[in-house]
Amino acid sequence: MQPIPIRTTVIGSYPFPGWLEFSTRHLSEFGPADIEEMVEDAVVAAVHDQVTAGLDVITDGEQTRLDFNLSFYGFLDGIEPNHAETRRFGPPAHDQRGRHSIVGELRAPRGLGVVAEFERLKRLAPAGPVLKASVPGPYTLSGRLLPGGLYRDRFEVTEALLPIVNREMHALVEAGCTEIAIDEPSMSCYAYKEDTRRFVDIFNRTVEGLAGRARITTHLCFGNFKGRPVGYRSLQPMLPDFLDMRVDEVHIEMANREFAELELLAPFAEAMDVAVGVIDVKNYYIETPEDVAERIRKCLRYVPAERLAVAPDCGLSQTARWAARRKLQHMVKGAQSVRP
Repeated sequence: MQPIPIRTTVIGSYPFPGWLEFSTRHLSEFGPADIEEMVEDAVVAAVHDQVTAGLDVITDGEQTRLDFNLSFYGFLDGIEPNHAETRRFGPPAHDQRGRHSIVGELRAPRGLGVVAEFERLKRLAPAGPVLKASVPGPYTLSGRLLPGGLYRDRFEVTEALLPIVNREMHALVEAGCTEIAIDEPSMSCYAYKEDTRRFVDIFNRTVEGLAGRARITTHLCFGNFKGRPVGYRSLQPMLPDFLDMRVDEVHIEMANREFAELELLAPFAEAMDVAVGVIDVKNYYIETPEDVAERIRKCLRYVPAERLAVAPDCGLSQTARWAARRKLQHMVKGAQSVRP
């Protein structure tokens, strides 16, 4: 059960301050100490906005991650950039994101960098909120790696990445992390056309050995690259198989989908806690506290308060900071007004 009824949480990412986005385009002009100082300042800013909003659970805003997947590829051996088919101009879409070819055995001798992010967050965050770390799941992490050679298809790439992700999660626990999100939006995007039992097996092996050691959550959305979704946006293909995922809490995108299939939250709530996306990160309408309270009351028809958390639909990295800040503040106020 949720530690707090109608707990307020976030997915993981938060917008970069404008100066950080500018600086990332000119990294060659900075020294390592300058870059670390920039990262710390950005984390302080992200933590400040979340704490000021009054969230029960915060993250470091993923301020060291320049892209949801691609930042992690810098920690992987056995790959090299391959942007031959990357589209550079025109309307934003997922085919503008970089790809990598696999040229050798996939290894991560230095881990994936998430432990260092969490250690920094522990040092900079105030006492009070729960500190959450997020790790991409192996199926999602495989998404921009081109199979071939050692690995024939995406599932073989996933199998190679699975122990790397599992080790990172265990290292997080050893570092004192009590809440870990494994982000697997590719599973929710492709549940309509792939073997969902196979997805569940992959997920459960990814979190093997973590039960009872940390609160494990998973984020299932339908994509958010520059505010654009990807995939078939329905919960129905995930059921009933995804109910067998060994997870304490599932995050489900709802606001951007106008709360379609709201009744399907009920079976999830019988198996696990449910964090419902009540804030639309793809819309610059700023939800009022009253909007949030109304949405929560709708969710309470299907999810009891002790099982319910509320969050934005997805990470806030693609939303301007001024909007993200206000959306979080109003989300917390709305939740507090309904909380028993």
